[in-house]
Amino acid sequence: MIFATTVAPGAALGAWNLFMTQVRTTVFSDPRAAAGGDASARARADLTGCPWHDVKSMLRQVGLRPTRQRMALGWILFAKGDRHLTAEMLYEEATKAKVPVSLATVYNTLHQFTDVGLLRQVAVDGSKTYFDTNVSSHHHFFVEGENALVDIPNAEVMLDRLPDAPAGYEVARVDVVVRLRKTG
Repeated sequence: MIFATTVAPGAALGAWNLFMTQVRTTVFSDPRAAAGGDASARARADLTGCPWHDVKSMLRQVGLRPTRQRMALGWILFAKGDRHLTAEMLYEEATKAKVPVSLATVYNTLHQFTDVGLLRQVAVDGSKTYFDTNVSSHHHFFVEGENALVDIPNAEVMLDRLPDAPAGYEVARVDVVVRLRKTG
């Protein structure tokens, strides 16, 4: 998925005004992803380029009611393309955008979006969880000291063999997080 975002010249930079002038184009590199079998892929396939409308469509496609708070948080999350955020980072962005929302609502919304496949949850430490707007199969670098999560293209990680899942279970997905630190 490739996201290209442009803002009209002279556009107001306030978050509530920005969505009126911002254009987002989504290009699927695999036509099957656009017509995919899951609700998240279908939701993203129906995007029109109007971020506010796109968020409403995405929420409805996955069965979530587009409340004002979900719409505002969804717009903040998805209008900037693929990214990694913690609940605290999203709360800070919402506060700067003058979106009246509590940290508990941010957590609840992120978990609701994850449950329906709009986000991917990536646990880095026992106490640090990131939410990824790129729900495709891929892995991550975690830059220690900067607390930054960076996508690794899926083809660059090769797993030779996975263990067999215990009886009654199946492997849902494999998350590889490679920790980096500056040399020297």
